[in-house]
Amino acid sequence: MIKNPYLNAFMALGYIALIILIINKTSSIAANAPDVLLAPVTMLSLFVLSALVMGILFVYEPLRLFLENQKQQSLSFLIKTVGTFACFVIILALLLLYVSVLK
Repeated sequence: MIKNPYLNAFMALGYIALIILIINKTSSIAANAPDVLLAPVTMLSLFVLSALVMGILFVYEPLRLFLENQKQQSLSFLIKTVGTFACFVIILALLLLYVSVLK
């Protein structure tokens, strides 16, 4: 596992960007598909996969440290990961706001 909280946050952002890219590229194909159970099953499966990936990126290392009785390091790792990811989200929100104001 990756023991760098900043890299974990960046990988979470990359995973989200990859999913959005795939959804954007395949939405025109899916728009022409007949309405069947495949779309809801696919989206629910994607949700479960995303929960697993985010759980690994955000929780695995802090939980491992906590179970090894390294509580201070565990909390520090979790705060750094979540804080870094929150900074990414704030930057993206400000960028979106800036772009929407320009239009």
